[in-house]
Amino acid sequence: MVVGVLKETKEYEYRVALVPSGVAALRKRGHTVVVQSGAGAGSNLSDDAFVAAGAQPAASAADVFQRAELILKVKEPTPEECALVQGRHILFTFFHFAASRPLTDTLLQRRAACVAYETVEDARGQLPILIPMSEVAGRMAVQEGAKYLEKPMKGKGLLLGGLPGVAPASVVILGGGVVGSNAAKVAAGLGASVTVLDVNLDRLRYLDDIMPKNVTFLVSNEHTISEALARADLVICAALVRGARAPILVSRSQLKGMRTGTVLVDVSIDQGGSAETSRPTTHSSPTYVEEGVVHYCVTNIPGAVPVTSTYGLTNATLPYVVEMADHGLREALRRNPALARGLNLMNGQIVYPALAETFGLPAAALDRVLSDR
Repeated sequence: MVVGVLKETKEYEYRVALVPSGVAALRKRGHTVVVQSGAGAGSNLSDDAFVAAGAQPAASAADVFQRAELILKVKEPTPEECALVQGRHILFTFFHFAASRPLTDTLLQRRAACVAYETVEDARGQLPILIPMSEVAGRMAVQEGAKYLEKPMKGKGLLLGGLPGVAPASVVILGGGVVGSNAAKVAAGLGASVTVLDVNLDRLRYLDDIMPKNVTFLVSNEHTISEALARADLVICAALVRGARAPILVSRSQLKGMRTGTVLVDVSIDQGGSAETSRPTTHSSPTYVEEGVVHYCVTNIPGAVPVTSTYGLTNATLPYVVEMADHGLREALRRNPALARGLNLMNGQIVYPALAETFGLPAAALDRVLSDR
């Protein structure tokens, strides 16, 4: 199979979907790899490094789409890239379709097979490709939140961990999954007073066993969220509904009850955001203020640390890339239920039930779609 790697064009997105060692692994199995010129530059990977590993250079995205069947990206296709998509293509990337009806409609019309990193789900119910990026995003949420608590950044002027004789900042984390637990670990390590809210009691019990004593755990509901927000200095929205829009957990009225200069980092923004007032921002203009609260809603947080993120991402994606290249998409989906759960669109139909439900559209059965030609 011919595998293509695109250069990311989203502003301040420096990651690349494959590293040279991944190219070498695919070449060893007899596959051709086409890499767009400059694709790895943001992650300190030169074109020469890809060529040395066996990749063929491509001058443009159009060249990659023309030559390759399996297209690898990091972020969702841009409108310009969507225009190059054909029904023969397999796209493997982060799509976050539930946050964008236009993207969903466009790729349905293009009839390509769209396998979403964020919905690949293994037998244990874990999301193996999303996990490393969620780990990065959770840790960076605290790092960025601490920065924007500084007074020149319009925050309260607080040091997250306080000082001997001076109280630490209060960090409230909505969601105890991978993002939330990584955020809690980093915030606690910096000495903050941390509260994690989640609806899953078993998850809270587990986190209570492994987290330090400056982390408190509460069952999440409207009442406990409102109370926690009122005393928070930094709020991290870390809720996830797989393949669907993120739940709204912070209303504008609750925001009005928060203190001026509080910082809200909405990691859920990729899936639409968990605060009523959240809207996507970029690394070049990461924040805005609503109701006195500083909002940080960057949609590609891990893109700011591309060297770490690129290698973490490739570690997770490469086994699935190899499987699709070795067996073809249909056979790979039949062989691997985890990969099959990553299929969102195929042959102009929605296959992922949660996505169909989000937009009130019908979902096609996987077996039927695989049998279509």
